[in-house]
Amino acid sequence: MATHSRVRLNEEEYRLIQEYRMNKSQKRRGDSNFDVRLSPIELEHVKMFREKHSALVKECEEKGIEVEDVKHYWYKSEGFSLFVKGNQGVTYKEVRQEIVDSMCEHAYEYKKIDYKPCADPHALVIDPADIHIGKICSSFQIGKEYNSQIAIKRVKEGVRGLLAEASHKQIDKIIFITGNDILHVDNNKSTTTNGTHQHMDSMWFDAFMMAKRLLVEVLEECMSVAPVEVVYNPSNHDYVSGFMLLDSISSWFHKCEDVIFHNDMAHRKYVQYGKNLIGTTHGDGAKEIDLPRLMAEEASEFWHECLHRYIYTHHVHHKHMKGHGSVHIESMSSPSEADSWHHIKGYEHAPRQIEAFLHHPKKGRTATFTHTF
Repeated sequence: MATHSRVRLNEEEYRLIQEYRMNKSQKRRGDSNFDVRLSPIELEHVKMFREKHSALVKECEEKGIEVEDVKHYWYKSEGFSLFVKGNQGVTYKEVRQEIVDSMCEHAYEYKKIDYKPCADPHALVIDPADIHIGKICSSFQIGKEYNSQIAIKRVKEGVRGLLAEASHKQIDKIIFITGNDILHVDNNKSTTTNGTHQHMDSMWFDAFMMAKRLLVEVLEECMSVAPVEVVYNPSNHDYVSGFMLLDSISSWFHKCEDVIFHNDMAHRKYVQYGKNLIGTTHGDGAKEIDLPRLMAEEASEFWHECLHRYIYTHHVHHKHMKGHGSVHIESMSSPSEADSWHHIKGYEHAPRQIEAFLHHPKKGRTATFTHTF
């Protein structure tokens, strides 16, 4: 939770905060006279209000400059010449908490679904891997088009098709794997987390909002079939923004009993379903040969109980399967086309697909479904 500070206000500042809270319909206990407990956001409002009386603000007003746009300035006097940096403001964690609190308060209330009992239950793992919303590919160069709209269309079509293919089976759980470069870039400079520039068809915030709407829609479609367990894998293109995206999605479904989330920053995650131990990771971290050992250590409470062990990886955009002792490791295909760099290097022509896997609680994986574009 964000930390609140008790601050002594003057009359004008007190009216400012009361007006701010009135607009947000907020009240806090323990406030008396002008001795007020302020949230980090409110504290910023007071600081900004006090700065209105400074020489800096006066100068900005004379020059027609917004004081909020001033990041640093020189202050010179007879005794000093100072280079002053603006403060960093509230942290992401503090702002995020207020946003999440607001979203949770106004979250859409989903009614609990009364699913039919399953005489022969199965879990369906749906894994739309490496979607790269925001990516642009030109048919003039690679012979095929790919952009945000195509990405979204393929995921919707793929998830719907996979659900239809598995509809002859009784599904009592859907494990929906996401993250894995769902966003093509991680910032407003159109680069990945480590700074590699990417070609984009849209602004970063447009890509974020499109991804958010997409996930809400496909998760709602999935939960119409069975309860959904969402597993998030951090990834190299969108390590920061991908987490924020899943954080907002989990807040959206805060009041939904039929969707649960594993959206922490663990690079490898594990889900137990009967005698199945299902691991997921993006694939850009630990070496493949080390994944079975890591599974045995990190999911030790499930290891001996689960006779059927699987790890689904991503990142490479093509199919690869290998058994390491009792652990089956399989990389996922992607619906995304090759961009300019991958085309030049020759990393292309793998089938464009979204995949799903059917797991029986006792028999292990019994079927694979593939939707090809």
